[in-house]
Amino acid sequence: MAKGLDLDLVEVAPNANPPVCRIMDYGKFKYEEGQKAKEARKKSTNVTVKEVKYRPKIGKGDFDTKTRNVIRFIDEGHKVKVTLQFRGREMAHPELGSKILDNVLAAVGPAAKVDTQARLEGRNMTMVLSPDKQAQEAMKKAAAAAQHEAEAAVAAETEGEPDAEDEDIEDRS
Repeated sequence: MAKGLDLDLVEVAPNANPPVCRIMDYGKFKYEEGQKAKEARKKSTNVTVKEVKYRPKIGKGDFDTKTRNVIRFIDEGHKVKVTLQFRGREMAHPELGSKILDNVLAAVGPAAKVDTQARLEGRNMTMVLSPDKQAQEAMKKAAAAAQHEAEAAVAAETEGEPDAEDEDIEDRS
């Protein structure tokens, strides 16, 4: 029957009792399965861990730049390992490192949640942050609402003002 239709008899479920077979074009079936697998790989996200290194005596500009990178990585959906490196006498003041990591956490805000709390491992203090999808969605909605309100306010202002051309015509009359 399958050869008459120029199709193949394909065993779909060999472990079933009785085994299940279908009459189909096997080449087309394999192609469609490959396409489905390719689409599934395309949609899957591979989360990588990005690392940003700080020092206890970091300047404000450097701190802002590195923190901006942390925020960018979180927005892209990556986990971020924040590492604070101590050298020499800096090891005597781990509270300064904790303060810097707290500042990073405050700057990132609700967009990230703490996976691993800050802990001292040898000369490094590390903390792992991961994106908080629900908080990011809420922030995007709030930003869109604020944008919409700003556009509405600008539109309301321009409607109430007469055009300069209209004023010019009224003066000539």
